[in-house]
Amino acid sequence: MRDLFTKDRALVGVVHLQALPGTPHNTLNPQQIVEQALAEAEILTESGFDAIILENMHDRPYLKESVGPEVVATMSRVCCEARKITTLPLGIQVLAGANRQALAVAHAGGADFVRVEGYLFGHLADEGYIDASAGELLRYRKMIGAERVRVLCDVKKKHSSHALTEDVTLAETVKAAEFFSADGVVVTGVATGAETGVDDLEEAVEASSLPVWVGSGVTLDNLDLYRRAHGLIVGSWTKEEGDWRRPVDPERCARLVKAFQGESGA
Repeated sequence: MRDLFTKDRALVGVVHLQALPGTPHNTLNPQQIVEQALAEAEILTESGFDAIILENMHDRPYLKESVGPEVVATMSRVCCEARKITTLPLGIQVLAGANRQALAVAHAGGADFVRVEGYLFGHLADEGYIDASAGELLRYRKMIGAERVRVLCDVKKKHSSHALTEDVTLAETVKAAEFFSADGVVVTGVATGAETGVDDLEEAVEASSLPVWVGSGVTLDNLDLYRRAHGLIVGSWTKEEGDWRRPVDPERCARLVKAFQGESGA
């Protein structure tokens, strides 16, 4: 992941695509979904973010480990169009745990990385049991010729129970991710918008040589807590009133980037 960026720390904004075709809350046609996503991607680019992740957050309730061709097709279209308007590294996440589909979208659309869940060890999520996928996913990446697409995996991820792996520490999980050829790991709080524990970040950083990203709860007020993170993924705080369901707010984006660049010495 480090070779995607010119700086030691990256600030990554999230575009939550509006509910996609066939999902319960869908109200927009594909063209409208593309236009809104591009508008938000442009705001993040102009504000000075270092990368963007496109995610189907509004598709709740999520399917488990797979999505239909209508979702893959629409996300691929958004990715292709986003690639035309920004030179920033682009990431793809397809909920929930639809990791092969995310990789396919990234490969087809020219994105640079995928954020995946259920990469190693199993966990019980909102959607049900999500099993490990590293072996199948990396073989699929090889098969379709997408080795350039990096894999960033969540460890002990949010919205999940990890009772099955209670005897496996976060550090051991991160070491396993490195052994299983992940390109980076993401640590999170317990839910979307929930602050990531500083102790968890420290434990993950010390456990391996992989880049460690913070994946939830980043705000203007706690940037300083995450100085050791290689990347900060911000989805909720950049939205109007800090609500992930609202549109991206240019003023909040500008404030966050200014603070982040000040702390990073940029």
